[in-house]
Amino acid sequence: MKIAFFTDTFYPDINGAARTLKRFTDYLSDRNIAVKIFAPANQPDEYVPSHIHRFKSASFFLYPECRVAFPNYFQIKAELEKFNPDLIHVATPFNLGLSGIYCAKKLNIPLVGSYHTDFDYYLEFYDLKFLSSILWKYMTWFHSTFKKTFVPSTETLQQLQQHGFTNLEIWPRGVDCQLFHPYYDKLNVRQQYSIRKKYLLTYAGRLAPEKNVELLLDIAKSLPPHIRENIHWLIVGDGPLREQMQTHATENMTFTGYLTGKQLAEVYSASDIFVFPSPTETFGNVVLESLASGTPVIGANSGGVKSIIRDGVTGHLCEPGNVQGFSDAIINLLTNHKVRTQMGFEGRDHALTQKWDKIFNDLIGHYETVIGGSKEKRYA
Repeated sequence: MKIAFFTDTFYPDINGAARTLKRFTDYLSDRNIAVKIFAPANQPDEYVPSHIHRFKSASFFLYPECRVAFPNYFQIKAELEKFNPDLIHVATPFNLGLSGIYCAKKLNIPLVGSYHTDFDYYLEFYDLKFLSSILWKYMTWFHSTFKKTFVPSTETLQQLQQHGFTNLEIWPRGVDCQLFHPYYDKLNVRQQYSIRKKYLLTYAGRLAPEKNVELLLDIAKSLPPHIRENIHWLIVGDGPLREQMQTHATENMTFTGYLTGKQLAEVYSASDIFVFPSPTETFGNVVLESLASGTPVIGANSGGVKSIIRDGVTGHLCEPGNVQGFSDAIINLLTNHKVRTQMGFEGRDHALTQKWDKIFNDLIGHYETVIGGSKEKRYA
């Protein structure tokens, strides 16, 4: 099997879609399934492996970490004819995705896609909601050409069905439970960030309007003094709101920038609660990583996060934007050590069932169905 991927975000980008695609393409390569990746260039002098074709690009205004590429159709067509893929997988609705669709039709290659980012939710946070109907018309048309569209959660699937999407399949996310676990030395994190407070609360993700991260400042200030004075916050990530948040943050709030790998895993493990107010997630990889680390999550009752957190079992779900709801949930967990500990155990147990190997094998099964069906039509 040979698979060609078209995506506007890929390693070393730091976001859920890029990390998932990198892990999946590595998985395919390890199993001798050939891959060719068409993606934007981030740095002009970056090293590019032979199986990746990079194109000049510019930042997308709603999501600067996601880049819009300027592909050369003739280069892509020549690469595809040489590679001769059995399937094209499009993971972006921008220029590269359109090139993938066009080439699939021209070269008669079976085509699937995946839906990673809910840009309609983003519009609301950038005062562009008036573009919603145009966006949905485009997205519905764009995905209508795919034999299957893979979505990360039941909530996203239901939302897309309401907008007329068809041929939807759930492609959930897994977690590396050998990297993310509760057994790190928690003193290391406390010493590294000079944390002397009793409790450590953490957020990890992009610091941008669509993540509703400014709510963290309101939550921190809304807690009663006897709780607030015992909390240290670690804000992991970066983005357009970082400078503004740091300006208005309380003294007990530390901004770390982006962390990955073991550094990030240690922070999850050392935390008492993970607080995630984002209402725009199609899945929420960081939520599952926190649960794998034995840390309960207080998250927004919206999007894909709803399918990860079991309210009252592995954490709490709060109405999006409700400062008091988040504050009450934090107080409840910090003052109930047994409940918090039990939630940590339950979260870890759940994460252990979310194995990447099974998830990727199921996706390969869908690939085989699409490829087999296309061959039957071709030779009928």
